[in-house]
Amino acid sequence: MIIGCVKEIKNNEFRVGMTPDNVREYVNAGHSVLIETNAGIGSGFLDEEYVEAGATIIDSAKDVWDQVDMMVKVKEPLPEEYPLFHEGLILYTYLHLAADKEQMDALLKNKIKAVAYETLTEKDGSLPLLTPMSQIAGRLSIQEGAKYLEKKFGGEGILLAGVPGTHKANVVILGGGTVGYNACRIAVGIGANVTILDINLKRLEELDLLFGSSIQTLYSNDTNIEKAVKNADLVIGAVLIPGKSTPKLLKRSYLKSMKNGAVYVDVAIDQGGCAESARVTTHDDPIYVEEGVVHYCVGNMPGSVPRTSTIALTHATTHYGLMIANKGLEDACRTSDVIASGVNTYDGQLTCKNVADSFEGYNYTDIKTLL
Repeated sequence: MIIGCVKEIKNNEFRVGMTPDNVREYVNAGHSVLIETNAGIGSGFLDEEYVEAGATIIDSAKDVWDQVDMMVKVKEPLPEEYPLFHEGLILYTYLHLAADKEQMDALLKNKIKAVAYETLTEKDGSLPLLTPMSQIAGRLSIQEGAKYLEKKFGGEGILLAGVPGTHKANVVILGGGTVGYNACRIAVGIGANVTILDINLKRLEELDLLFGSSIQTLYSNDTNIEKAVKNADLVIGAVLIPGKSTPKLLKRSYLKSMKNGAVYVDVAIDQGGCAESARVTTHDDPIYVEEGVVHYCVGNMPGSVPRTSTIALTHATTHYGLMIANKGLEDACRTSDVIASGVNTYDGQLTCKNVADSFEGYNYTDIKTLL
């Protein structure tokens, strides 16, 4: 199989879909790899390193797209990349289709075999290709929240940890999954007062055992959320339903009762966000203010730490990518429900139920019936 990797064009996206080490694994398995010139430069990987690993460097992204059987990326293709699609192409990347109807329609129209990192599910229910970025985004959420609490950014001018004789900041985390747990770890480590909410009582028990009296756990319902955010200095949106639009837990009406200069960081913005007031921002223009609350809703948070993010992500993606490349997507799906769970579109059909459920007028087709 011919595998390709191009430079990401999303705003301030410095990650890359393959490292030289990943290239070597594909080449050793008998595949050819095409890399766009300077695709890895933002993550610190030079063209020479890719060549040494066995890749061929191609000058233009279009030439890579045109020649490959499988494209390995990090972020979803942008509209300017849609004309580069060709029927039967395997696209292996984050897609987040529930929040991107235009992209979904382009994939369906061009009969792309789209495998989404965020929906690929292991037998134990874990999300191995989402986990590494969720870990990074969760930790970054506290880092970014602390920065935008500074007065010069419109924040209330409070230090998360406080100092002796002053109040510590109140951090509220909506969701106790991988993002929420990692945000909690950093917030507790800094010394903030932390409240974490989730609808899974077993998960709340686990978090309570892990962090003890350092945190307050609450069942996630409208009443508890509204009360918690009223006194919050920093709120983290960390809810995920794989492949599906995120529920809007932070109502617009709640903002009016929040502190002026409080900060809201929405880690789930790729799937539509956890707040009614959330809209996607970029690293170039990361924040906006509504009802006095600073909103940080950058759609590719881990892109700001690309070296760490790329290495962490590709450690996970290459294993499954090789399964697809070695067997072909069809045989890989026939023999592995895990691979099948990642397929969102195939031959013009929508094959992810949670994505289909996010839109009216779109039907779900089980990938196994199409093979």
